[in-house]
Amino acid sequence: MEEWQQILQQSLSKPEEIAQAFGLNVEDVRKLEKSFKIRITPYYASLIKEKGDPIYRQVVPDLAEMDEDSGISDPLAEDEDSPVPSIVHRYPDRVLFLISHVCASYCRFCTRKRKVGDPSKINPLYVEDGINYIRSHKEVRDVILSGGDPLLLADNKLEYILKSLRAIPHLEIIRIGSRVPCFLPQRITPELTNMLKRYHPLYMNVHFNHPDEITPESSRALNLLADAGIPLGNQTVLLKGVNDDPAVMKLLMQKLLKVRVRPYYIYQADYVQGTEHLRTRVEKGLEIIDGIRGWTSGLGVPHFVIDAPGGGGKIPLLPNYVQSITDEAVVMRNYAGQVFVYPQVKQAGSKRAKKVASNGKNGCALMSPVEEMQEVLY
Repeated sequence: MEEWQQILQQSLSKPEEIAQAFGLNVEDVRKLEKSFKIRITPYYASLIKEKGDPIYRQVVPDLAEMDEDSGISDPLAEDEDSPVPSIVHRYPDRVLFLISHVCASYCRFCTRKRKVGDPSKINPLYVEDGINYIRSHKEVRDVILSGGDPLLLADNKLEYILKSLRAIPHLEIIRIGSRVPCFLPQRITPELTNMLKRYHPLYMNVHFNHPDEITPESSRALNLLADAGIPLGNQTVLLKGVNDDPAVMKLLMQKLLKVRVRPYYIYQADYVQGTEHLRTRVEKGLEIIDGIRGWTSGLGVPHFVIDAPGGGGKIPLLPNYVQSITDEAVVMRNYAGQVFVYPQVKQAGSKRAKKVASNGKNGCALMSPVEEMQEVLY
């Protein structure tokens, strides 16, 4: 048994352990465990500074999860786009391939609560069906390995899947979605990364939600992956009491860049059953993007998206930078709230075009761009 597997076995998972570790009522924890599996790695538990802090809120169960008046079990309607049990085929040229039912720790806001932790719903028996589906659909050029967490498979099992996929001629890109570098960084070993780099082009999207998750241990894991030539992107979920603050989110993005991870998405939390206590209003996400863009490097500005309920896919949202658009000009504001005007391309027959043409014909000096805009706007 490898070291990371031994560490995983030491995770807090029994209701009695959880209750004792965090001062909870054991009967309450038993009820919560019935609705969604609980596991917290010893490493991630060590990052909790106090009850209710941003790390705690992500993995320690809360009685608010029992609120049945909020959310739905499959908010993204993934099951409707699942031609075989392991595949979600929503976009034209790419598929989601579920290859593992387990996670190192279980996020309380998980969008796949209905499946994750249940081997009857995400099962190794379905892997061959998934590979065969991808092989028979030549329009698929990109596959995202997910679950559960693909990196909790043993190296040889993961390699079998990667090797099988790489043998499919029309498949160009393989991506892995994992929270292991955050929850169990010890899993990222030289043996694993040496295996992964044999299957390029291979990309990985990791999942960090708070600056305190960027530790020496997680930094070592991320740099090991980057050294293997794997481009790393980060997907953050916007969560109340965790990262719903522009300063916190900006610091997270800056710390990610230092360990060679490119911020990719900030997700509005999915409308999942029992997660109302963790969701924010959409305006908060727009406020956060406003507090990042221009205030730090463009490398550190992710897309803010809503994965649309009902299977509409990811829809990007932006603060209102454009104030108005006319035939003559675009009026816009910058990150600091200052207003600027950009002249539109001249159209034949427009007042502005006629004025500029007339000046040229009469031998007069052409107006400067600033004078042209003054003429148009005032």
